[in-house]
Amino acid sequence: MDATTPKPAAHIGWRLLALAYDFFPALALWMAAAALFTLGYWIAGHPVRANIAPFSPTQLALWLTCWMLTGAYAVVSWRRGGQTLGMRPWRLWVVGADGAPATTKALSLRFAAGTLSLLLGGLGFWWAWFDRDALALHDPLSHTRILRKAKCSVG
Repeated sequence: MDATTPKPAAHIGWRLLALAYDFFPALALWMAAAALFTLGYWIAGHPVRANIAPFSPTQLALWLTCWMLTGAYAVVSWRRGGQTLGMRPWRLWVVGADGAPATTKALSLRFAAGTLSLLLGGLGFWWAWFDRDALALHDPLSHTRILRKAKCSVG
């Protein structure tokens, strides 16, 4: 096995570290969306010091926008190079179940299933601890895999 040969599936620990890294670009997107929503709220005639009411249609639209922006970040990153920013330091990348680049449809399904997994207390991620191939539940559901590239050695 040479330095460019991928190992089978990436261990869940590497995936969770990448997810933690990816929180920061997602947070930047959420802050930009919140700023635009707040600006629109003020332009619509609400007082500058007024907050968007909790669970109002405006706040629900903001949450949906943040989720869609996060999905776009993930799917576009995976589609363009197989990696998000958080996956790069850990040498992880997403491929189709057959090892070929994953389709946009499969990657979108992966994001949706991963979101549902997180909302259910990480159930799909917990699954990877017990799966023989270290697959999270959203891997087989979306027909994708996360692989880890072997470390390159110089010398």
